[in-house]
Amino acid sequence: MPPNQNSVTNTLSLRIAIIGQSAFAVDVFHRLRQHGHVIVGVFTIPDKGKREDPLAKVAQENDVPLFKIKAWRRAGKPLPEVLDTYKNVNADLNVLPYCSQFIPMEVINYPRLKTICYHPSLLPRHRGASSINWWQNHREECEVLEDDTVDSLYKRFLYPVGVTAVARAVDLVADGTAPHEPQSEKGATYDPMLNKPELQKIDWRKPGVEIHDFIRGMDSVPGATCQIKISGQSDYQEIFLYGSSLWKDAKPVGKEVEILGANPGVIHDDGLLISGSDGVLINVKRVKIGGRMKLAATLDQVSKQITIELTQEEKSHIEAIRDVWEAILNTDIEEDTDFFASGAGSMDVVRLVEEVKDLLKLEEFENEEVFMAPAFSEFCLNVIMKKRGGNAKAEIEYRAVEIEANGLKLKFPCQLFIDGEFVDAETGKTLPTVNPANEETICHVQCASVKDVDRAVGAAKRAFESGEWSKISARERGQMLYKLADLMQQHREELATIESIDSGAVYTLALKTHVGMSIETWRYFAGWCDKIQGSTIPVSHARPNRNLSFTKKEPIGVCGLITPWNYPLMMLSWKMAACLAAGNTVIIKPAQVCPLTALKFAELSVKAGIPPGVINVVTGTGSVAGQAIASHPDVRKLGFTGSTEIGQVIMKTCAESNLKKVSLELGGKSPLVVFSDCDLDKAVRLGMQSVFFNKGENCIAAGRLFVEDSIHDEFIRKVVQETKKIQIGDPLNRSTSHGPQNHLAHLKKLIEYVEIGVKEGAKLEYGGRRLDRPGYFLQPTIFSHVEDHMFIAKEESFGPIMVISRFNNGDIDGVLKRANATEYGLASGVFTKDITKALRFAERVEAGTVFVNTYNKTDVAAPFGGFKQSGFGKDLGQEALNEYLKTKCVTIEY
Repeated sequence: MPPNQNSVTNTLSLRIAIIGQSAFAVDVFHRLRQHGHVIVGVFTIPDKGKREDPLAKVAQENDVPLFKIKAWRRAGKPLPEVLDTYKNVNADLNVLPYCSQFIPMEVINYPRLKTICYHPSLLPRHRGASSINWWQNHREECEVLEDDTVDSLYKRFLYPVGVTAVARAVDLVADGTAPHEPQSEKGATYDPMLNKPELQKIDWRKPGVEIHDFIRGMDSVPGATCQIKISGQSDYQEIFLYGSSLWKDAKPVGKEVEILGANPGVIHDDGLLISGSDGVLINVKRVKIGGRMKLAATLDQVSKQITIELTQEEKSHIEAIRDVWEAILNTDIEEDTDFFASGAGSMDVVRLVEEVKDLLKLEEFENEEVFMAPAFSEFCLNVIMKKRGGNAKAEIEYRAVEIEANGLKLKFPCQLFIDGEFVDAETGKTLPTVNPANEETICHVQCASVKDVDRAVGAAKRAFESGEWSKISARERGQMLYKLADLMQQHREELATIESIDSGAVYTLALKTHVGMSIETWRYFAGWCDKIQGSTIPVSHARPNRNLSFTKKEPIGVCGLITPWNYPLMMLSWKMAACLAAGNTVIIKPAQVCPLTALKFAELSVKAGIPPGVINVVTGTGSVAGQAIASHPDVRKLGFTGSTEIGQVIMKTCAESNLKKVSLELGGKSPLVVFSDCDLDKAVRLGMQSVFFNKGENCIAAGRLFVEDSIHDEFIRKVVQETKKIQIGDPLNRSTSHGPQNHLAHLKKLIEYVEIGVKEGAKLEYGGRRLDRPGYFLQPTIFSHVEDHMFIAKEESFGPIMVISRFNNGDIDGVLKRANATEYGLASGVFTKDITKALRFAERVEAGTVFVNTYNKTDVAAPFGGFKQSGFGKDLGQEALNEYLKTKCVTIEY
């Protein structure tokens, strides 16, 4: 049948047969479909017990014909029944995304079809089958770092570029522009070097860098070899070297060993040191000697066999691992079976690691685990020990910003975080982030486009619908969040320092509140993960039948979060912890002016084992990235903290896009009423905190103080006196209690706010000016004689500006009326020793939070949110979970 026009790439749509396996094949499957091609058949491997290959699962989920082929040929000839099955899918093109099965050329060439085969080999001699013809004329390049290995290049480059290259190659075939180059018969398939030992020997006449490159080029399989004589032995032994890196420090003290044809090596605490002809030193981490892999630092030591008592469940795990080995190696597995000696190659390592991680639900398991324990019994022992609580940390690569501040060496990302990786924005556009204490640029951060947001949403959607996040239990989810909280605790000084230089927060406050409360929030909601439950409902029966009705609490899906600049990490945590505890996935856009702790948090989430796509961080502008999140049809819930004006835009966008669920925490003009029967000194102290806490950049800050007439003058005298003592300066200085405003535009707005207050007739008691020094520093400001009609009596400053009005003695009804005469209703406070008066105030004030004889006292277990134009919905507490859950009612007749 004629192929169709592909609307995505403007090429012809081809009928594709995919012959392969593994996660790579899954990505190729999705990419080809995105390009508009039709997958008419998937040929993959048989199940391992009850487990299917990932490619088989994807084929079934997408209703693609699926064939699990154990063997394609017998005695060198294709099996007729398999060949007939293959012919019946009527494919235009074969795609083999590193398929480990040998597919006979009679099949591949039927009926004279083109075939695209990919295997991520680095060696030129494998280039026939290892590369795509397209690649020969369109090379992709990757910077090879000094200590890169085959595995690190594979993870960083060969995998993602391989997926892209396969899709491009298919498109070139579809539009007729693919080069027509005959396949070389010699070396046309992946040809292991295991039977060609002469190619593995190190040439010691070469310089150190070339020897280093030679060793790491064969780091996975089969390994570079040399002859070595260990002290106490009479003969040289062949040794395989792995894990090479250039040694730049002074030559360490250690035990010398003889190397045939080379200078002596040195066994030391970090490995085996060898040298090239030019004296350049190379360090080797792992060696294989006598068929056993071991750390090079223990080369001269006798290995000790560890034995453990296995549980019944662990014994069943070992038998399941045996099935995996048998499926890969196609042989019976004994306790001493060696994975590599049995013919396994580099891609078999990848497959083994993937399947064992899936089988035992291991968060972290690397290729090195196979190399260090290639014998079956040792491998199983290592897997069981890892399952029992291995603490290896995951690492993630990114383009780092490295600076020194607060006595610490800081390292953090500056890229977008999408699908578990730090990546550049599609346009390459960046935005500066400035230290408000000295007005110097810290770094430039990637600025997300609409396409970047779409990519992030797609990753979150996949993670929610079919990723690992969707498969783990609620309890396992909670364990991950606990681990994330532990990592934040370990990095708390670093996080607080980044928060301080990026947002201007005083370090001591950042450590206790910005970071400290964030950690508490994650731990609190981690405990909720396995306690989210529905209920049974008594309903009327449909006689003579009976009915059972119950509710289920389910996650909403992909959630978008847009957070403000006053508490960057804490606002992220308040929203995201509840969101993830409920089982959702998330895209967050942190504030444009201070996104750095959000990016550092993303790095820690990888170390905590949070699967790719669950958390995505898109830095950029609100007008582009924020709007794209709010309007995206696949985002089902949006949580926003910010101004009322932007909240109105957000809500309208959410309604017009897909009527997504919204929670809004918006502006405030919180009243604080001080009655004459209060503890005056306490009222002054906490009244100052209610306004000046976090430089006044506090959503629940007391926007207007009402002071009873009889204590009004004394209150002002005391508050001015104490305000003058506030230490303003470098937020990293431990004696500083008041830092710079967050950014220049906000500082200018505050100065204008002060000018309006003076112009309208309010009395400027203290402050109101910018300090004559680098940085965005504003003196704490106090206004008195503020009338209800004035601008500063009605509008929020969001800065360190105290606005004081007086009220008549005993006029509780009048002051309540004035306190409620605003469209805001976020927080409120009252100081009085009269419990009746306090309760009357709490009952009648229109605010989501009421503080009595205290202020700013929030807790992770207490719900937080406002009324009226201060928004709706709750952060924190059990109620916050409801913002990220949907209730399903199920009724059964029986």
